Amino acid sequence: MAPKAEKKPAAKKPVEAEPAAEKTPAGKKPKAEKRLPASKEGGEGKKGKKKAKKSVETYKIYIFKVLKQVHPDIGISSKAMSIMNSFINDIFEKLAGESAKLARYNKKPTITSREIQTSVRLVLPGELAKHAVSEGTKAVTKFTSS
Repeated sequence: MAPKAEKKPAAKKPVEAEPAAEKTPAGKKPKAEKRLPASKEGGEGKKGKKKAKKSVETYKIYIFKVLKQVHPDIGISSKAMSIMNSFINDIFEKLAGESAKLARYNKKPTITSREIQTSVRLVLPGELAKHAVSEGTKAVTKFTSS
C-alpha cells in the first residue's frame, strides 16, 4: 500500500507542480529523499548517531562525587565503578519493585514517598535502612521547602 501512496502523489506533483518543483520544493524534496536513505545507511557507518541513540544513563558521576565527599584523595578504577553502578541499579530495581507492590496492595495508582520509605525499610537491613530513611526525609524536606 505504501508504494501506491507514493505513486499517486508522484503522479499528481509533476502534472500540477512542475514549475514550483523547479523553484523550491524540488530542491528540498531530493535532499529530504537523499537524507532518509543516507540516515539509514549513514547511521550504520557514522558512530556519532548510534552513540546519541544508544546513550546509556549511569550513576558514575554521582558515585564519583560522593566518593570525593567522603574520601577526597581516593580514586576508583573503571571496573570498581562498573560494579558500583550495577549495585545501584540493582538496589533501585528492588526498591522500585517493592514500592510498586505496596502501591498495588493498597490499590493506589501512584508511588509516593511513603511507598518508597516503606520499601526502604523492607529491603535494606537494620541500621542501613534507618540512615536511608533519615537521608531521604531530609532530601524530601529540602525539596519541599525550595
